[in-house]
Amino acid sequence: MSDTCGCGCGHDHDDHVHEEMEMETLTLTLDDDTEMECGILGVFAVDGIADKEYIALLPLEDETVLLYEYKENEDGIELLNIESDDDFEKVSNTFYDLFDDEDE
Repeated sequence: MSDTCGCGCGHDHDDHVHEEMEMETLTLTLDDDTEMECGILGVFAVDGIADKEYIALLPLEDETVLLYEYKENEDGIELLNIESDDDFEKVSNTFYDLFDDEDE
């Protein structure tokens, strides 16, 4: 008799599968000084927007994906709002294309 994973699906899972499901997290400090723990879905570049990278975050207590411009500097990581509606649309479309590819 084999052991099941304990998640209720009734299947056997190898330990490495559970490790792959865990994601790195990042704590965002919001404008009102509250903190929100988010999983990092990925950092990616966008065709048509030169010299910038973007990050997709998933709040641990929500299912809404947050997209920010991502910069690394000597002080750490800096997240910036995407100000242009056109850029936000390009970033969103790129994220959904990448996310759909990973699901397949």
